[in-house]
Amino acid sequence: MRTTAVPSSPLPRQAPSPSLLTAPILPALLRFALPNMLGMLATALATVAETAYVGSFGVPALAGMALVFPMVMLQMMLSGGAMGGGVAAAISRALGSGAPERANALAVHALWIGLAAGAMNCLLMLVWGPAIYAGLGGHGEALAQAIAYSNVAFCGSLGVWLMNTFASVLRGAGNMMVPSATFLLVSLAQVVIGGALGLGWGPFPPLGMPGVAAGQVIAFSAGAAFLFWYLRSGRCKVSLSVRATALQQGLLTDILKVGALACISPLQTVLTVLILTRLVAQFGATALAGYGIGARLEFLLVPISFAIGVASVPLVGMAIGAGMVARAKRVAWIASLLATATLGLLGGIVAIAPGLWVGLFTLDPAVQASAGLYFRWAGPVYGLFGLGLSLYFSALGAGKVGGLVLAGTLRLLVVAVGGWMLARASAEPWTVFALVALGMAVFGLAAALAVRVTRWGDEGLSTTR
Repeated sequence: MRTTAVPSSPLPRQAPSPSLLTAPILPALLRFALPNMLGMLATALATVAETAYVGSFGVPALAGMALVFPMVMLQMMLSGGAMGGGVAAAISRALGSGAPERANALAVHALWIGLAAGAMNCLLMLVWGPAIYAGLGGHGEALAQAIAYSNVAFCGSLGVWLMNTFASVLRGAGNMMVPSATFLLVSLAQVVIGGALGLGWGPFPPLGMPGVAAGQVIAFSAGAAFLFWYLRSGRCKVSLSVRATALQQGLLTDILKVGALACISPLQTVLTVLILTRLVAQFGATALAGYGIGARLEFLLVPISFAIGVASVPLVGMAIGAGMVARAKRVAWIASLLATATLGLLGGIVAIAPGLWVGLFTLDPAVQASAGLYFRWAGPVYGLFGLGLSLYFSALGAGKVGGLVLAGTLRLLVVAVGGWMLARASAEPWTVFALVALGMAVFGLAAALAVRVTRWGDEGLSTTR
């Protein structure tokens, strides 16, 4: 079949749709964010259910999950947040500048990036996963449980990367409902399948940790297949015509120049958590299990901020594409204030009543005490963490994510240097949790400064980047 190339600035150009360029900002953000929150809430509940399943296997299994969970969330943040944000931003800028054919071609290039990244993710974790978990301090039964979960979970990397990539394509076109509904159904399937295979519901034998992991693999693979069909069906602004689109370096670069740089941020986030995990591991399996429960909520804050931040991506991206830079910045600040208020409220609740979260996973008094100590320090600064995360997504929409990456670097340095000092001093566990709080606060404030001083473009200059 003949393939057609799409030029960097396709002709004829069309006027961008005015709705997202002129609509009141807060109502538009809420209209986009609420479906995302529903989908992300379902994802969070699936994670809670999965952790509860693992908790029924005992403290070693919980400790093993604490070792694996940062790598699982890294995959989610890379595929859905960083590279996914690069995909959504490129498509929204193309649509905002009146170049729908370019947006279609970008969707195909996003597919190839997702396939390559998913295969690489799978290979790396199958080969290096056990060494990573051992390096984090895992040993004995906790390490065995971590490997049992990881080997199955990362066999499904292709499904995770493709589902998040296709969802990002749709979000970049301003379609939040279909990805959110798909994530809701996928999360429900993950809960049911993971429980059936892990705990042995009905006719299924109990497979333990591998069975719980299989729930995610099967559910995300099915979700990726559905979104692929939807993009091929011609039901949305962007269509996926794989055979009719030739690969072009310029279009790959348009996604990767933002997405690849943005990938540094989740790597920094996970490396920060890995350093903290290693620090806590020296206090034993009980402290590690407690920190794992606390850190799991921290990772779940990312999807909540994602729901708000990603709602700003098409609004920012289309405004930048149309040369409406001032509007793009207003969108970013309004979204960030919404995220700050939401996460600040959640942080205050768990700081005052940590048992509301911890009790979902364990009744062990020592583990509950460890997790409660974490929340008393980290909870009060969750709002600043949400501020930084939301601005990160808005900066993706503008294609100006460098300053946000530097904010993440600053947080990593604070944790790394502070952790080294605490390790040398044989400090108490509470000092590690205080370091967590300091790192979050530094990240949020540095992110706000970066957006404040970074120039996002020239007002009135329409451009396709």
